[in-house]
Amino acid sequence: MQKLTNKEEEIMKILWKLKKAFVKEVMVEMKEGKPHYNTLSTIIRNLEEKGFVGHEVFGNTHRYYPIVSKENYRKTFVNATIADYYGNSYKSLVSFFAKEEKISVEELKEIIKLIENKK
Repeated sequence: MQKLTNKEEEIMKILWKLKKAFVKEVMVEMKEGKPHYNTLSTIIRNLEEKGFVGHEVFGNTHRYYPIVSKENYRKTFVNATIADYYGNSYKSLVSFFAKEEKISVEELKEIIKLIENKK
């Protein structure tokens, strides 16, 4: 699975939220830096070519829907990030957050409990 650009991810988040949408409906949901309608349409068609999006035909227009689930994309993205930046070590990832004070001792204890309960 390919890594998406920031704009592609933004559009996918909208499609995951809406489930099905026409280009104009995606445009309404976009926050800042809205592209031109034709540009947005091209990005969505590119997402379709990459296998992330499918479409249904309604006359001369298409309604798009996600093919790749948010959970599957997240899992792939997180695994790739851990491989690229943390040498495939989840310990290194957690250590990074602990050193940056992005995770508390209480949260670490909760994670340990979750791991222990899985065994």
